[in-house]
Amino acid sequence: MGDLAITLFDSPEAGAKRAQHDIDALFNAHHRQIFRAAYRVTGSLQDAEDILQLVFLKLLADRETSAFGDDPAAWLCRIAINASLDLLRARVRNRHESLIEDEHIATHGHAETTARQAELRQGLRKAMLTLDGMTAEVFALRYLEDFSNADIAKILNTSSNSVGVTLHRARTRLQENLIEFEGDSQ
Repeated sequence: MGDLAITLFDSPEAGAKRAQHDIDALFNAHHRQIFRAAYRVTGSLQDAEDILQLVFLKLLADRETSAFGDDPAAWLCRIAINASLDLLRARVRNRHESLIEDEHIATHGHAETTARQAELRQGLRKAMLTLDGMTAEVFALRYLEDFSNADIAKILNTSSNSVGVTLHRARTRLQENLIEFEGDSQ
């Protein structure tokens, strides 16, 4: 009854403060993971920062923290991945700018190896954009964010077998696209 009484008699300002506190707590707990997810998809520090802000602005605008159920990290990560993919798709569609290469490239090793790794990451980003939204999301959750098939199935409210099939199809499609990319770049 205590929580119900607080809810019934709270002023709108008190409710807004509580929602802000919830969002602040979510930001403090998950901002690093959300930033990393966005960075892994976009390859750009600036874009990852923009996506991080976008995710929490969306959450602030909706003020609905119950939408993500038991696992807010997975829900927020999913939003970040989708926003990152949308950003890359918009760039390709508009042709205003090319996909940004990783800004943070390792300096150890041979220059050729480093350049080759950057080319492969760029190719993977381009290839991911050829996947439909759900398939790209499942691929990113599994291989960029290291969620298990069971975790992805729970997040997406589907079966582990369905996730496995989707991942197999995604890998096959990406391999084909990367082979095309290799042929085009030589």
